[in-house]
Amino acid sequence: MKNEKALEVLNDLLRINNDRVEGYVKASEESKERDLKSLFRDKADESRNIAMTLTQEITKIGGEPAVGDTTTSGKIYRVWMAVKATFNGKDREGILEACEYGEDAAQSAYKTALGDEDLSSELRELITEQKSKLMVSHDEIKSKRDEAKISL
Repeated sequence: MKNEKALEVLNDLLRINNDRVEGYVKASEESKERDLKSLFRDKADESRNIAMTLTQEITKIGGEPAVGDTTTSGKIYRVWMAVKATFNGKDREGILEACEYGEDAAQSAYKTALGDEDLSSELRELITEQKSKLMVSHDEIKSKRDEAKISL
């Protein structure tokens, strides 16, 4: 039962990171600014690396990784980002706001995962480390969004 719950938690985090990759690929495509394109590609790569680690952990405890799957909320996030970008004319602030929304969703997913009492100390440590990395990204996106808001 413990492994089953851990697999569910890890696969949820894998899906969130798959969403994050897709969100940042879309943001990179939507952005016309070179610095943002580069930033968004870096963030997509970050989640690809995290997803690879999660996949290895899932396999190690005998599970089947949710490779390529995304969450329902992630699909909503991508739709929201496309709508938001359309209304905002795909401006810098609008794209960064959408990315910050996605980062908030990732932080929420990681917080929920850490609330699961069935996780081993090793998995808890891995998830805490990933959450911290993603928080740095969250803060970077938020800072860029704040800068874009000020420069209007």
